[in-house]
Amino acid sequence: MMRNHLIVLLVSVCLGCNGGKNSQSQLAFDTSVEKSLNIDSAEQSQVASPLRDSIGPLEKGLIAAGLENVKSHLPEIYVELKYSTTENFFGKDVYGQLVNCYLQPEVIQMLKEALKNLQEVNPDLTFLIYDGVRPRSVQQILWDDLDKPDSIKPLYVANPQRGSLHNYGVAVDLTLANRSTGKPLDMGTHYDYFGYPAYPDREDEMLAAGKITALQVKNRKILRAAMKKAGFTEIGSEWWHFNAFSLRQAKERYEIVE
Repeated sequence: MMRNHLIVLLVSVCLGCNGGKNSQSQLAFDTSVEKSLNIDSAEQSQVASPLRDSIGPLEKGLIAAGLENVKSHLPEIYVELKYSTTENFFGKDVYGQLVNCYLQPEVIQMLKEALKNLQEVNPDLTFLIYDGVRPRSVQQILWDDLDKPDSIKPLYVANPQRGSLHNYGVAVDLTLANRSTGKPLDMGTHYDYFGYPAYPDREDEMLAAGKITALQVKNRKILRAAMKKAGFTEIGSEWWHFNAFSLRQAKERYEIVE
């Protein structure tokens, strides 16, 4: 009994020493927020943990919008949100605390099918996700900060007024990775590379010019085959980007994530 009292005391002291967002008052606040959002038991498991306080307002908003954490359904994939770092075209961290990838539940089920397709042929591979849902508020930041004329900005980032498939949580940016180590396969360019070597539509041309290699094209084709078989579609300018639905279909099914 004495030992139990000591454990409770130590836990209380630790919580008190952390202060700020790790305080008991913050825990109580977060609990009330979760209840007000009517999060079901599966979603509560994503936040009801010792790390709950690391979830910021952006992530709580995604949960409230009905999106789900991909890793809660596909724990063996890897996630490295590039917009939570400066390793992106804009060189800016716009996600802050957000490190989990969120998508619409229906899209996660498609991604689960894509992973199954991949591992039936390549059991030593998995996915490494670079981006999922991108709230329109974040899209607006990227749009405003892009030092380009408005007429050519859509070549680099979708106009937030129109909305993009990322804004609806139905697009995913990803690559292939070693299942054991998480190390990404060589796809010929880094993520967010703007240039012909990253274009699926230009692969034959870039291969002939020596800009990419046959192995890099093979890796891209493995990724595309798994995703397309699950119902995703690709775009011609980014080997990493896949859409679950068209923009029209997304608007019919979902609300844009603000």
